[in-house]
Formats: sequence, structure tokens, C-alpha cells
Amino acid sequence: MNDPTARTDQPRNPLHGLTLEAIVRALEAYYGWEELACQIPIRCFSHDPSVSSSLKFLRKTPWAREKVESLYLSVLREQARRERAGP
Repeated sequence: MNDPTARTDQPRNPLHGLTLEAIVRALEAYYGWEELACQIPIRCFSHDPSVSSSLKFLRKTPWAREKVESLYLSVLREQARRERAGP
């Protein structure tokens, strides 16, 4: 049976289709580990940081994952604002 409330497409969700790994890698590329640890002060970003250790922690810790996703969305909004503003 098809459930009309169970939608698989999420055209307005910017996180849809992105893996947590892709988000962490994008934030690390944008901020670097040191600034990322300042933005979200969690140990996996400040003490011997790596993508794999961060993923391990974030997959077990919903509140931290929410902070990472929220920061990623903030970066996307900032980049969109810059693009609209032009050079």
C-alpha cells in the first residue's frame, strides 16, 4: 500500500541526499578544524580531529549532529547571500 504521507522527495530540504560525511568534509574545508572547534566546541573537532572520529561521535550524539547540520545550513545561507550580492 502507498502511504500518501510518506514522501521520499524533499525538494526544499537542502540536507536531503547529503551524507553526514559530506557535511563534515564541507565544514572542515570551509572553516578548518581549529575554527570548526570554535564554532562547535566538541572534542572530536578540537583534539586530534579527523573525519572518521567526528563521524563516529556525531552518529552517536544527536544534539551534536543537529549543531553540525545547523552550522552547515548557515554556511549555505551565507554563500547564497554572497552570490546574490555579487562581486
